[in-house]
Amino acid sequence: MYDIIGDVHGEASMLKKLLKKMGYEKTNGSFSHPERKAVFVGDFINRGPEIRKTLRMIRSMVEAGNAYAVLGNHEINAIIYHTKDKQGSLLIRKPNKYFLSLFKTINEFKLEPLEWKDTLNWLRTLPLFLDFGDIRIVHACWSEKAIEVARSIYTEGRIKKKVFRTIHKNSDSEISHNVWLLTKGVYLKMPSDLHVRNNKGVMPRSFRIKWWEDPKGKTFKDLSFESKYTLPDYTVPVEILPGVHPYPEDAPLLFFGHYCRWNGPVIIKPNICCVDSCVTGTSNLTAYRWSGEKVLNPDNVVTLK
Repeated sequence: MYDIIGDVHGEASMLKKLLKKMGYEKTNGSFSHPERKAVFVGDFINRGPEIRKTLRMIRSMVEAGNAYAVLGNHEINAIIYHTKDKQGSLLIRKPNKYFLSLFKTINEFKLEPLEWKDTLNWLRTLPLFLDFGDIRIVHACWSEKAIEVARSIYTEGRIKKKVFRTIHKNSDSEISHNVWLLTKGVYLKMPSDLHVRNNKGVMPRSFRIKWWEDPKGKTFKDLSFESKYTLPDYTVPVEILPGVHPYPEDAPLLFFGHYCRWNGPVIIKPNICCVDSCVTGTSNLTAYRWSGEKVLNPDNVVTLK
């Protein structure tokens, strides 16, 4: 039986309270449950006040066999940021907005460079998805094609550094596209001559969408999967619709994080669940306790507030 836990983002104290609430106890340096295992959906680092402690907790559980974990986009950015090219120079010489959030994580390890290096090596051993048959776990989006690519790049127990070089240097490569698909999901990018204003008075140039649904005939409001704002009820022109990855209603239960659901719901469809309750912004950390059911049950959602 599995407890799927949403994005922790350095909130170790909250994670500890959530685990205890679900009956986990710390023994031999790791939290464990006599009958269950935890599953972390990625994004362990950045934002919160106890990033180093969070990584230690999750790693100890995984290495003791008490938990599983998949990579999120924040971990991938951290690995890329510290990866060197073939000439020995860092790939990232001038951080952009995607890497600025790493500075808090890096600062926590500034006096422990060897521990940080070892942690980065450990992160490369984590998979990009988990498929247990009856349930599936990924950080942001399930795509059968992307899953195939993910299987191919995980070799000898880890993802090689050359993969992260490819992800950074060649954004149009098959590897880059599919890794980001799994960990960031699908965005609708607005053309330069089309402007849609959200309820905050802002005109976003891209936004996250419900990649698991057929987008044809949907409005910007219905297709969007943003939590902090809503878009108008205008039908999205078919010419700008992005590729999607419909998730069948009879497919195994799917759990992911990434989307920072400020106001919920956690259960999106009978077989789709987003456990990211935006811990930094809401002080809520969420888990779903799966016990073999074929249809998601709202009673199995546990939120620490």
